[in-house]
Amino acid sequence: MTLADSYRTVRRRTERICSHLQTEDYVVQPIADVSPPKWHIGHTTWFFETFILKPYFMGYQEYDPNFNYVFNSYYETVGARVIRTDRGNLSRPTVLDVYRYREYVDEAIERFLCQEPSPEVKELFILGLNHEEQHQELLYYDIKYILGHNPLFPAYDKDYSCPKFESTPGLISISEGVYEVGYQGEDFCFDNELNRHKVYLNAYEISGSLVTNGEYLEFINSNGYQDFRNWHAEGWDWVKVNQVSAPMYWHLIDGEWFVYTLRGLEPLDLKESVGHVSYYEAYAYASWKGMRLPTEFEWEVAATHFNWGKCWEWTESAYLPYPGFNKAPGAIGEYNGKFMVSQKVLRGASEATPQGHSRITYRNFFHPNMRWLFNGIRLAK
Repeated sequence: MTLADSYRTVRRRTERICSHLQTEDYVVQPIADVSPPKWHIGHTTWFFETFILKPYFMGYQEYDPNFNYVFNSYYETVGARVIRTDRGNLSRPTVLDVYRYREYVDEAIERFLCQEPSPEVKELFILGLNHEEQHQELLYYDIKYILGHNPLFPAYDKDYSCPKFESTPGLISISEGVYEVGYQGEDFCFDNELNRHKVYLNAYEISGSLVTNGEYLEFINSNGYQDFRNWHAEGWDWVKVNQVSAPMYWHLIDGEWFVYTLRGLEPLDLKESVGHVSYYEAYAYASWKGMRLPTEFEWEVAATHFNWGKCWEWTESAYLPYPGFNKAPGAIGEYNGKFMVSQKVLRGASEATPQGHSRITYRNFFHPNMRWLFNGIRLAK
């Protein structure tokens, strides 16, 4: 597939994700962590305009100088920006304006790719494609939060279906030893997957299957959210302050559990893997079961022995740089390195991860209280 074909494929997928939305859905920002879909459409376009077209396409005319302020996310190097909490206040530019911006940049990229870019620019371009794929997954998170917190629980897509994953029964044993972890190869990876290095692991066992809704319901029914002994102190404070008593999107209605899905509100499927739990909840459940979460290195070494990709899986590892990690110069150096504090690593992928975007070495990361992402629990001991 050519670079131009890859670009068209990625850009069209973003638009397909948004094709089920009404105009009003594009502009909602219920909480600071959720960006309006309109902003994602503009930001992913801004990335290509800012880092590809403006510096490398001679004669390119910027669509609107104000859009740098509107659609810059966190790049201090690129200039001032609207603070994240105010993204939902942007009634202008309109949804139509943002799609016109997207079309303008797409046409310019088509002209830009009439000639083969230099290796350095091509590398940056491929980063842009992967960046948009990350935002495609975030779009699913944000759309689900927007609609799932609407009192009417409207469906995103009544025909939405997610792939089925076969579990490996029982525990998988991994011998102690020295293992190599981190990305190895010539294809794309993010800088936080480098450098490949050795780690020593004690012998351990890891579950071949994810924790199910039915298993997690046992934790709830055993007063798991009322017993401080299962929780970190910070997690226990989080439970009390936020009055948490179940995973996000679970609703107890007339004594029966329901869950909001992208198809709308449905009875809780006890056999489905539990999702939308914070690290605090994942840790507490593991503690209640007399087990623990795997480290990210234990997960990576064992990942060839079980099916993964249903949901991102919390690990016991803090998000830290690998030995020899170096941030790239300029704005691109802000992509991952500056977030390596106060966050936990998740491994795997989810039903919302674009095909071809996942790797065993992929290091996702979120703060431990986050649970709007598509995540779950795998236990170890």
